[in-house]
Amino acid sequence: MMKRFVLLFLGVLVSVAGIASSVPDTLLQNKPAYGKQAKIVVSILESNHYRKMPFSDSLSSVVLNNYIQSLDNSKTYFLKSDIASFEKYRFKLDDLVKNEQVDPAFEIYKVFETRFNQRMQYVVKNLVTKEYDYSNEDYYETDRDKEPWASSEAELNVIWEKIIKSQALSLKLTGKSHEEIVDALQKRYERFIKSMSQTNGEDIFGTYLNTIAEVYDPHTNYFSPRTADVFKQNMSQSFEGIGARLQSDNDYTKIAEILPGGPAEKSKLLHANDRIIGVAQGMEGEMIDVIGWRLDEVVKLIKGPKGTSVRLNVLPAETGVNGPPVVITLIRDKIKLEDLTAKRKVIEYNRDGKNVKLGVITLPSFYMDWEAYQKGDPNYNSTSADVKKHIKAMQAEGIDGLVIDLRNNGGGSLKEAIDLTGLFIKNGPVVQVKSSFRKTEVLNDEDPALIYNGPMVVLINRFSASASEIFAGAIQDYNRGVVVGESTYGKGTVQTMVDLDRYLMDKDNPAGSLKLTIQKFYRVTGSSTQNKGVTPDILLPTALDPEQFGESSNPGALPWDEIKGTLYQKTPLITETTLRNLKSSYEARLKSDPSLLLFVEQTEEARKNYNQRRSKLLNASEMKAHLREIQNWIKKVSLLPMASTWMMNTFVKGCWC
Repeated sequence: MMKRFVLLFLGVLVSVAGIASSVPDTLLQNKPAYGKQAKIVVSILESNHYRKMPFSDSLSSVVLNNYIQSLDNSKTYFLKSDIASFEKYRFKLDDLVKNEQVDPAFEIYKVFETRFNQRMQYVVKNLVTKEYDYSNEDYYETDRDKEPWASSEAELNVIWEKIIKSQALSLKLTGKSHEEIVDALQKRYERFIKSMSQTNGEDIFGTYLNTIAEVYDPHTNYFSPRTADVFKQNMSQSFEGIGARLQSDNDYTKIAEILPGGPAEKSKLLHANDRIIGVAQGMEGEMIDVIGWRLDEVVKLIKGPKGTSVRLNVLPAETGVNGPPVVITLIRDKIKLEDLTAKRKVIEYNRDGKNVKLGVITLPSFYMDWEAYQKGDPNYNSTSADVKKHIKAMQAEGIDGLVIDLRNNGGGSLKEAIDLTGLFIKNGPVVQVKSSFRKTEVLNDEDPALIYNGPMVVLINRFSASASEIFAGAIQDYNRGVVVGESTYGKGTVQTMVDLDRYLMDKDNPAGSLKLTIQKFYRVTGSSTQNKGVTPDILLPTALDPEQFGESSNPGALPWDEIKGTLYQKTPLITETTLRNLKSSYEARLKSDPSLLLFVEQTEEARKNYNQRRSKLLNASEMKAHLREIQNWIKKVSLLPMASTWMMNTFVKGCWC
């Protein structure tokens, strides 16, 4: 979904006097086996990926750009002349790989290693101990994607001075003295250099081959033997930690996703797009600065045994890189994927003098016990079975309507998305699946039984994805319920894991695995859920920009398209008149409902903070004023209803169909 997750590792060999010693160059050498593995991976991509796209000169050009970015995504190491010297590879990487050659990956890396050494020497010798003037009008641009490459070391010196100055100012605003700032920065870069000195040839090759894989689409990835083991561990039935998926974002470690049921989700303190800048063990452990760290090293600090505590120093997404950091404490727990089950509750409220009961089912994922299902156990654990039980229990309480809450539900079992839809329609097609060989299959609900046929709302947000989009899209297409919230993520593809050792059979050189996109989802109307996602019937205010969050934010994502629709019978429950009346009621309340007006204000302020120019202020007085403004806003919004509460209690109650 996003840049370089924990599955990718990048280290840098450095040699800075007094700080780190060199690792022998033999650890960074190319091996003949790498070329053979690369050739096999490209062959599989060309013949089996959904796109059926040859690895051509045009893709070679994209791979070169992306590989350079993977090494230096902040444009703070390479010089413009270095980039020019790499041009000789622009249209040759495809031919070289097919000839079992991956030399450019290692040659480019060696240039990067040299530049990294130079930068660290300059930082440690000239910048870390410097006492800065914070009265100047200046800022540092943290998002440097569109910035030009530096033409000289002098230009890089200026950039790095701003980087260190911004870090020093952040420490100063916490009340640290100059001596304490110097000590903190020295420790930061000692740890940074140490963590970046652990690379080897497998890391370089893995990064390069993953760059080739991701050209086909962002969900196609290469896993080296080491990262494949991590992936398998994380996909196993349980693991211990805080329940969050992390990614690199320039010098920061960012929360990519909060896993339902984990300590992070339960605490309500950590959210997607928050940046982690420090990690401490227990209640008394030293807060270790992790700015600039390798992602896998940060993950090692955060993960730990069940029952132990970890403190995180966090820059909340809502207040941005210039906002005040917040320290939160989480108790690690064993996160069992099978425990991420559906939950129910009944909300009672008064409407026009009548007591109304609203049944709410919160669904964090689409889960099923696949092993029990394959053994023929009729009582296997599943989403649809649990939801069926919850609905029957709430019907016994006399509910007047039902809400299925799919917010932050990243998907799961395709079978369960179909079976869950079947609880609310008599029978018929639910989703179409098109393979990489262009064969389309219609997947149906075969059970004519209806578990619930009353009023129904489906809640979605930008982080509802995959199976969630299949369910929400089917409910919308059948006119079975009203879909409310934000447009969904837009992941309409299916991946499979390929064990590369089956192709190479080289015991001395394990090849790892390839996660490969092989299918694409389509709604019964023929419209793909890929890229566009599902657009709700009632679109609520959102702080999230589709260009920043979701499938469409990645230029390598497969495009939206449509195929021939399939025959299906719409229900008469939701008509155009129903939707028109709901929208009219919503728009009227948008002008007068106090709680809705406050929610809109909160959302607009959050959007402003999300979309603010990603730059760090380097003026102390301006930074203090900015922090005061943010702190006042935090106090204000703490009195407002949270978006999730408002969507449940205000929209659903006021506009119930």
